[in-house]
Amino acid sequence: MDAITCIESRRSIRSFDQSRPVSHETIERIVAAAAFAPSWKNTQITRYIALESEAKEKLAQCTNIWPKNGDIIRSASAVIAVTFVSGRSGYERDGSFSTPLEDRWQYFDTGIATEAFLLAAHTEGVGSVVLGLYDDNAADVIGVPEGQKLVALIPIGYHTDSPACPPRKTAADLLSYRS
Repeated sequence: MDAITCIESRRSIRSFDQSRPVSHETIERIVAAAAFAPSWKNTQITRYIALESEAKEKLAQCTNIWPKNGDIIRSASAVIAVTFVSGRSGYERDGSFSTPLEDRWQYFDTGIATEAFLLAAHTEGVGSVVLGLYDDNAADVIGVPEGQKLVALIPIGYHTDSPACPPRKTAADLLSYRS
C-alpha cells in the first residue's frame, strides 16, 4: 500500500482476535521498519520490549489508571513497551543541550519512531493502539532497563473490527502560510 493510503486508513484498534497471535517474525519486521524513523543526529534512541503471556497479564493488572486499558492489553497478542535511551537525543557530546528544547527531543524522536511502528504494523495487517495511561509501576513490571524511560504501551494483534475514521480537520484548518 502507498504511504498516503497507509496513513489515511490506519486506525486505533482496541479489540483483537486472541486466536491469531502475531509472530515474532512479524514483530521483528515491524521494528526493523520503525528503525528507519528519523532521530536527532541519528541517535536512534527508541527501544521496544515485547510482552507476551504472563508478562502481558502482569502489565494488565498494573494498568489501573483507566480500567479499559487492562482489557485492551489482555485481548492483544502482545504489548510493545516503547522506551528511549536517556541522555542522548538533544545533547552535545559534552553533555550540554543542543537547543532550548533541552531533553524534550527524546520524546519527539520516540514519537516519530512510534508512528513509524504503527504504520509498519498496519502494512503487516496488524492492529495497534497507543496507550499513555498506565500505572507508575509499569516500568518495574516490564523490566525497563536502567538508563531507559517508558513512554508508551502499544497493544498489537489482528483486529476483530474495522472502526470508521473519526472526523478530521481539513488542511485549511491546520495550515497557514507566511510571506
